[in-house]
Amino acid sequence: MNSGLQLSLKSLGNVGYKRAEAFAKINILTIEDLLNYFPTRYLDRTNLLSAMKVIEYVRNGYEGEVTIIGKVIDNELIKYARKPVFKVSMTDGDSLFECVWFQGLKFFKDRFRTGESYAVSAKPRLTKYGHLQFVHPDFDKLGKDETTEFKNTGRIIPFYRMPKELKANKLGDIGLRNIIYEAVEKFCDEIAEPFPESLLIKNKLPLYREAVRNIHIPEDQERLKKAIERIKYNELFFFECLVALRRNKVKVRTRGIKFEIFPAPVKKLIDNLGFSLTEAQLRVLSEIKKDMISPEPMNRLLQGDVGSGKTVVALLAMMIAVTNGYQAAIMAPTEILAHQHYLNFEKLLKGSGIKCVLVTGGMKAAGRRKALKEIVEGDAGIIIGTHAIFEEAVNYKKVGLVVIDEQHRFGVLQRMRIIEKGNSPDVLVMTATPIPRSLSMTYFGDLDLSVIDELPPGRKTIKTILRGEARLPAIYKFIIDKTTEGNQAYVVYPLVEESEVLELKAALEQYEFLKETYFKDIRVGLLHGRMHWQEKEEEMLKFARGEYDVLVSTTVIEVGIDVPSANIMVINDAYRFGLSQLHQLRGRVGRGGKQGYCVLIGKDENVARMGHMNFNFEYLSAAQIEKFKAAIRLNAMVKYSSGFDLSEIDLKLRGPGQIFGTQQSGMPELKYADLSEDGPLLIKAKEDAFAVIESDPRFELPENSGIRAVLVKDYADNLRYSEIG
Repeated sequence: MNSGLQLSLKSLGNVGYKRAEAFAKINILTIEDLLNYFPTRYLDRTNLLSAMKVIEYVRNGYEGEVTIIGKVIDNELIKYARKPVFKVSMTDGDSLFECVWFQGLKFFKDRFRTGESYAVSAKPRLTKYGHLQFVHPDFDKLGKDETTEFKNTGRIIPFYRMPKELKANKLGDIGLRNIIYEAVEKFCDEIAEPFPESLLIKNKLPLYREAVRNIHIPEDQERLKKAIERIKYNELFFFECLVALRRNKVKVRTRGIKFEIFPAPVKKLIDNLGFSLTEAQLRVLSEIKKDMISPEPMNRLLQGDVGSGKTVVALLAMMIAVTNGYQAAIMAPTEILAHQHYLNFEKLLKGSGIKCVLVTGGMKAAGRRKALKEIVEGDAGIIIGTHAIFEEAVNYKKVGLVVIDEQHRFGVLQRMRIIEKGNSPDVLVMTATPIPRSLSMTYFGDLDLSVIDELPPGRKTIKTILRGEARLPAIYKFIIDKTTEGNQAYVVYPLVEESEVLELKAALEQYEFLKETYFKDIRVGLLHGRMHWQEKEEEMLKFARGEYDVLVSTTVIEVGIDVPSANIMVINDAYRFGLSQLHQLRGRVGRGGKQGYCVLIGKDENVARMGHMNFNFEYLSAAQIEKFKAAIRLNAMVKYSSGFDLSEIDLKLRGPGQIFGTQQSGMPELKYADLSEDGPLLIKAKEDAFAVIESDPRFELPENSGIRAVLVKDYADNLRYSEIG
């Protein structure tokens, strides 16, 4: 370990006891920690505009943002009759310009003093007197050396996140930069290079210490760009190392079950389905069969939109396990889904001699005892339930296959507990939430991927439209007209401020209102989150039997019953739903041969405004994307029917941590790399990391000792998921 890098911050000239204490509060304890505290943005002084040049631009119609550096020559609070204004007069050495604020005047008044220099960024405008003016600009205070010594030659100046803990110690941008500059100059050369030279040459990457130096003190834009690329590559490489180690543990070091294929019972089950499997289902089934006849444990992720037929493929895989004398278990995310799987499997397996049992948390004690006895004695071939099927009390005689329905509900630790129930059983995890390619390569890169990218024949693309609340009477009339043709409709209400009580109140009020007004002549049911799962199921079964024309609901997202005549989905306050939820809801309709409709309801004024917006990510800033997230989601739903297209948009909007429960994945959060932007770099990092692990999984070669050192030092908590180290 490099001793200088482990020194306390107090070894730096401008850091005393109190400042060291402030840094410690944000987990910066050593020189190494400080060097790894990277800037969040930069001011490129090598390409700044003068005030005269900005005036020329504005006169020629320029309306974009500019950055200009100036020194304060005066500031004043002007008290107009209606509202006071704070004005700062500045000069760039040749011309004058001014900055004005109409709000937060006390805050800004304390920030600007005569003689101080600032970088000011905003859209410029000319006053009626021809003065150059910036209204409520962003600004950064600059030190003396950043304004005088480098005035002619220019320089790229870094800016860091300034937590309240540092501000409380009277540490500002300039002070923090000076402290970090000293650390870079004194200790940067001590940073060890973790990668072998061959890896650096192959990817044209700078040494790590040079990257760190140029991150903090960029020599020019090209070196800064390469430094940022190196930092991102490092992060992605070690991330993919963890993925590769986890995969290596399962594939190489664990002996699985080598199943045989007995064609007759599988063919009989396929014949009982009453429909033909799609080409995509047959392809995926072939991939699963290939895994199951291999002596290595299967560890496969099955993706497919709602209604694509994942569960049928899973049942066929379970049939293979059971006909080999093993048990198969499927875990569903909700009790109602578990019960539906149980009823469907019982029907499809009738006459096969295979016994199914159901285990849920809501079972009566006697039924639970009976089910547990049948499981431990081996009478039960297929076990269906919620997470309850993997509690300590549930003991299997010989489990050979585990199927997890909706992977995002379960983290890696839960997956490991499941696997421990058997002797390295095959594992198949399924999801209707499409995963962007970059996400499947990182958080789920230890799983082989199968995709059902084809819907059953005859399924029509659902027509999705966006309407304001004023159009609801016309939409209700459309529903009534369609019910005379044998169609049914869902009317969905969202969570309100994440409150189940408010959610229930809103749904109940609307249910009563619709029953007494628009839907008084048709049959209306109600489904909500406070019902017991058996009550929910009864309401859904009534809807499926055609006893209701309309189901008012808050929880359809959790319900997997297939209702072929349900062809209309109305989603109220659609902007409150996430993109994945909206897509899952839409997938509940149009599952018969008729045309399906999904109507997204928003506020009238917002819907009207959306028609004039351009939501191309290339032309939107990060601030605009944040501001218009709901509008982007709704427009994407109208534009795209494919869940995979929507998943890429969802990644840009939400980031990887929220899309798929990745905080449960046993992996560190990415701090620097952006999976929505850094795809090519990710592919490189994954190829390199997997190649290293494949050739040297224990890092015994001298050239890989640096990689091992970083993994053990910085990723110790994550390594336990791979059971190494």
